[in-house]
Amino acid sequence: MRKIEREMNNAISNNENWQKDNTNVTFDAETGESKVYLFGNHIADVGDNYIRLFDGGYQSVTTKSRLNAIMDEHGIAGEGVFQKDWNWFVRLYNGTEFFTTEFRNGMRLGALAATDLLV
Repeated sequence: MRKIEREMNNAISNNENWQKDNTNVTFDAETGESKVYLFGNHIADVGDNYIRLFDGGYQSVTTKSRLNAIMDEHGIAGEGVFQKDWNWFVRLYNGTEFFTTEFRNGMRLGALAATDLLV
């Protein structure tokens, strides 16, 4: 993991606002959520028990690296974003095994609230 990604994760863990080079984190005390930006583009929301992923409009190597750093630190070990044949996928754990799904902007990982369920 890159130094900038360790510092980004430290800011998320400590509920701090932080900025360095092309990456910044803003913490919203009302929602308890950290928002992560790369080159000013929103790439992730990190709450107490969830992560929401975005590509910020660019499925770049750097975006993928930042998302994987966030998932490594704040998600489940082994989950991550990867690319195959120019398409992004996410490896997730469902409680018993890992599976792969296509990457979707705004996809939420972790505990789901009632508002996340289609009822």
